[in-house]
Amino acid sequence: MTQELRFIADGMLGKLTRWLRMLGCNVEYVGDIDDKKLMEKAEKEKRVLLTSDVELYRRAELKGIKTFLVKSTNIVDELAKIALKFNLSLEMNADTSRCPKCNSKVRRASKEEVKGLIPEGTWKRKEVFWICVGCGQIYWIGSHWKRINKTLFEAKRKLEFLKRKPQHL
Repeated sequence: MTQELRFIADGMLGKLTRWLRMLGCNVEYVGDIDDKKLMEKAEKEKRVLLTSDVELYRRAELKGIKTFLVKSTNIVDELAKIALKFNLSLEMNADTSRCPKCNSKVRRASKEEVKGLIPEGTWKRKEVFWICVGCGQIYWIGSHWKRINKTLFEAKRKLEFLKRKPQHL
């Protein structure tokens, strides 16, 4: 479902935006835009509006714009609730991820292609790389991968809890 579903996130949800992009979701992040223009953009581009602003959520709902109110500041809770609502997978797959920085797709890059563009020690130790087709950012599985997987594991546990007790949404 991540390929079909498109989100637009308001300026308060930068961290959530990056996580959803890593999971393969197309998420436009708008930091400095007034609510009216944000709702118009969501409606025009057929994006689900993600917001933590209750008033914006209510106005969007009244206009018939598909929206989701993010009530928590805990990334595990946020990811679990969005996964439940939109049937998203909480599995990290770098081959289907989007760039957390710019939302473009990433593709595998050869070791030779990234030579000189990343720290030499990393280049020598790692074999698999991805590059953003938009901004050119290069990614590899590093020490942060354990933290990412730990967060996703916790979000999956929370998701299973929510599936059993949906009234907690």
